Amino acid sequence: MKTHHVLCVSGSLRAASLNTALLTLAAACAPPGLHLHLYTGLGQLPLFNPDLEPKEPAPVVQFQQAIAQADAVLIASPEYAHGVSSVMKNALDWSVASGVFVDKPVVLWNASPRATIALAALQETLAVMSARLVDAAQLTLLLPSLPVCQEAHTNPDPAAMRKALLALQAHLRA
Repeated sequence: MKTHHVLCVSGSLRAASLNTALLTLAAACAPPGLHLHLYTGLGQLPLFNPDLEPKEPAPVVQFQQAIAQADAVLIASPEYAHGVSSVMKNALDWSVASGVFVDKPVVLWNASPRATIALAALQETLAVMSARLVDAAQLTLLLPSLPVCQEAHTNPDPAAMRKALLALQAHLRA
């Protein structure tokens, strides 16, 4: 059985980030044949500047190489003031011209059902970049203090994560 490599990217730099914790737990929930790796270098990316694209800084090259080498990308990012986190937007801006997301399977996980505007913005940005969004593996989790609704699972929910990862794995095998 082929092992598929999934790059996990948290859109938060906070040490106690729920999104980073979510991705770390996801690695422990991954089914055999699916290897998840947490990317930790987003904070090293300089602010996007098109003038630097001809000679991209090393952290940018490393980020793009990590995406290129992955079979899929799993993103969990917070919403700040109804927008995509600045570190996530910056990383995506650096990746537009490279084409590294073209036809790359991408899964979006959401740690809060109230974060719908940033999630929609991420979906739009990735679609414009020609990423292949894997909706069957998308997951929204609730913070434990919020009431549980039908379409979301309480975080952490290893069973829901595993089910979403199995959907991603099935997509990668197809």
